Amino acid sequence: MSAVILGILVNTDRHLAHIVGIVRAALSRGYGVSIFVMDDGTRLLHHEMFWELAASPGVKVSYCLQSMKKREIDTVGLPPETVEGSQLHNVFMHREADRVIVL
Repeated sequence: MSAVILGILVNTDRHLAHIVGIVRAALSRGYGVSIFVMDDGTRLLHHEMFWELAASPGVKVSYCLQSMKKREIDTVGLPPETVEGSQLHNVFMHREADRVIVL
C-alpha cells in the first residue's frame, strides 16, 4: 500500500455510490484505502460494486462478523479479498489511516 492511507468506516447501507467514487478518487491519487464494514453497512458486502472495490489493488476490506450474524447476512460467497474480523480490525484501520471517513 501507499504511504498515505484513507480509512473508510462503512456503518450504513445508504452510500455505496459515494464509497465507490471516493475509493476510485483516492486510488487515482496513489493513496491506499482501508475499509471496515459494520452494522447495516454489512448489507453492501454482497453487492457486485463492493466486490470490485475489494478486488482493487491498494484496497483492503474487512468486516465485523458479529454485525453480519446479528443481521443474519451470510458470509458464504463473499470475495476472498475481504477479511472476516471484529472491532479489532476497525481499530487497526483507524491506527493505520491518515484520515477516516464515516459513511
